[in-house]
Amino acid sequence: MKVEGFHVVAQTPFTDDGALDAGGIGHLCDFYIRCGVEGFTVLGVSGEAFRLTLAEAVATARAYVRHAGGRPVYAGVSNASIAHLADLTARVMDDGATGVMIAPPGGLKTETEVRAYFAQVFDGIGAVPTVLQDFPAASGVHMSVDTIVQLVDDHPQICAIKHEDFPSLPKLTRLDQALNRRVGILTGSNAQYLPEELRRGADGPMAGISFPEVLAGIWAHHKAGDADAADALFETFLPLIRHEAQGAWGLAVRKEIMRRRGALRSARMRAPAPALTPRDHAEIDRLLTRLSQRTDTVPASLAA
Repeated sequence: MKVEGFHVVAQTPFTDDGALDAGGIGHLCDFYIRCGVEGFTVLGVSGEAFRLTLAEAVATARAYVRHAGGRPVYAGVSNASIAHLADLTARVMDDGATGVMIAPPGGLKTETEVRAYFAQVFDGIGAVPTVLQDFPAASGVHMSVDTIVQLVDDHPQICAIKHEDFPSLPKLTRLDQALNRRVGILTGSNAQYLPEELRRGADGPMAGISFPEVLAGIWAHHKAGDADAADALFETFLPLIRHEAQGAWGLAVRKEIMRRRGALRSARMRAPAPALTPRDHAEIDRLLTRLSQRTDTVPASLAA
């Protein structure tokens, strides 16, 4: 079955003192579900997975599975150590995850090395459904369309591709046309190009912003064949999407807005992480105030 629909890249909540807020995941799941998500991607880059201990990663994935209401949950398990990757994969799958997401580790210099790495990965994890993540900005590894097609052909475990390479649109088109076995193509990159990606054949967003209902709405308009409505919604929230698409600092902005919306009890990120300044907060205030003037989706009180 092809993977499609809006799979939110979920945040990992922490307390004000930096401890994992496992108890807050149920509340956060409820927020995401009210916003119209169809699936969850946890332990991703935006989920600060690389700052979690193994025990915390397992606990986080387990809590999302428990509170997802039967929706699919894919857990990021990327690691240069295949032993570590296989161990985490086994644990999250034992706890009920739908599958895993894997990106090639930094240090792979050739596409031959990429193919060899994934052959060893799948020898280690077996028949686990896998989202292949193509995110060179984070991994430092470029995978050509030919290599991705070959990986999909060689490994039936691959059920979807998370496409977030740049430039997004021409590579997405080449990928869509080249696949011999059609798997879902979900797009990330903070949804900066979502309407165009959907019209080029993407099967939904695998991304996150502080207003996930906007991504759900864009996807719904696309499915209904209403490109103008999808574009209008995207254009209304583009300043917010752009503001949050600034690496770790943008993630700090996202978590602060989600705190204001009541989705998170704390906007804390796990150290090392940026701390928002009074000027940063003032810019958030202005951004949300102007959004509230264009749509009733954003209460003006959020800017307070």
